[in-house]
Parts: sequence; C-alpha cells; structure tokens
Amino acid sequence: MKIHYIRCLEDNYSYLIIDESTKEAAVVDPVEPEKIVNVANEHGVHLKLVLTTHHHWDHSGGNEKIKQLVPGIKVYGGSIDKVKGCTDAVENGDKIALGADVVILSLHTPCHTKGHISYYVSGKEGEDPAVFTGDTLFVAGCGKFFEGTAEQMYQSLCVTLGSLPKQTRVYCGHEYTVKNLQFALTVEPDNEKIKGKLLWAQGQRQAGQATVPSTIEEEMETNPFMRVDLPQIQEKVGNHSPVEAIREIRRLKDNWKG
Repeated sequence: MKIHYIRCLEDNYSYLIIDESTKEAAVVDPVEPEKIVNVANEHGVHLKLVLTTHHHWDHSGGNEKIKQLVPGIKVYGGSIDKVKGCTDAVENGDKIALGADVVILSLHTPCHTKGHISYYVSGKEGEDPAVFTGDTLFVAGCGKFFEGTAEQMYQSLCVTLGSLPKQTRVYCGHEYTVKNLQFALTVEPDNEKIKGKLLWAQGQRQAGQATVPSTIEEEMETNPFMRVDLPQIQEKVGNHSPVEAIREIRRLKDNWKG
C-alpha cells in the first residue's frame, strides 16, 4: 500500500491510496479532480474509488466532476451526510476492498458534521495501517463542532480513533499543524513532546513540506483534544470530566488569537 498526499485549494489535502499489486487506487476528498487524475496518471494507477469524509464543499465538491473524468468510479460517503455525487453510502463498520491487499473500514466520527466518516485502511501484513480523518482529527487539533456536541467529539476522537493501533498513520484534511501546536502549548506549556513537534512542524513548513502523517501515538502525546482523560488537563481548564474539558478546550481554541 502506498499513500501520496496531494495539496488542494489553499490548505486542503487529498490523498491517493494505491494497492501496489494491482495498481488500483482510491482517492480521499478529491476537491480538485483534474489534479487528482493527473497525479493518478503520473503514478500509472487506475482510480476506482472516491472516499468522501464529509459533505463540506472543500471535501466533496469535486465528486461530480471526477465521475465525469473517470466513468464508473464509485463515490463513497456517510449515509446521513448527503455527500455530493455519492453512489455508495456507508455506515459505521462497513468494509470496502481495494485491489488485492487493501481493506478500508468506515468509522462514523460525527461532530464536525453529523455523518462524518473516517476511513481506516490496512494493507499487507507488516505494513502500518492508516486512517484518513477529514476534519474530525487534525494533527494536534480537531474540527469545529458545527453539527454535533462535545460528547460526540469525545467519542469520535478519544474512543473511536483513540482505540486504533498506536502506530496507525494519521492523514487529516488540512494543513493546520503549526497553529494547532502553538495553541496546544497554551494548554500544556511544559509538554516537551509538543515543543519538539512544533519545532519539527515549523521546519517542515519552512521547507515547503507537509506535516502529515502523524500517528495515533503522537496525537495521544501532543493533541490536547485527545488528552482530556488526563486529570491534569481537566484541572488546567477548570473541568472535572473529559467531555467538559473537550468542550472548554474547543471554546478556548475558537477564541484564540494565535
């Protein structure tokens, strides 16, 4: 299994997931479809599937066009998310096969939108799995609670995604990492892992490189929204439960002028 990130719009990421034995590929959130098709051609792969994380235009807005450019391509999206161009609606736990070796598991991760889906992807034995988290989980952050509650975001981040294998590579929908880590330091100013990752992320951006992927393990160490089970985080933001803490950290981030 190979994964390539594709920069789109100002700070979006689309992703090409390739089954190496068959050269079949899936694309996550192809908002710039012509660019996606060109990249697929450069890699000599056949686009078979679109994996849409949620209905916002900067993730699903290229679906109709890519169906014109690649006749017969299947477009997957959450069953309650009204995704543009969707041909195959998925529920939590649905599995999708790609080529000979790649299996894609749909995970319902609501809050940013009601029907948001993250896609957990595994390849051959020995390969680290990957998860494509759209706007639910960012590197060191999470999406705004547009259509859901703090309870839902806690479940999505800390239970559903937090229970994935620690080595799972995290590929998110936007390049927000530097700002997210700068905010994370306001919550945990003494967290050395956050300080180190911020320095690394700033170097990546200065070199014109992406900060994806992260891993679930790194997120548990540096992402304040995934650390709300820790009593010291709850105490820091003046709350006494993980859900209250995640709600308060989101409020603080929404008002942060970093």
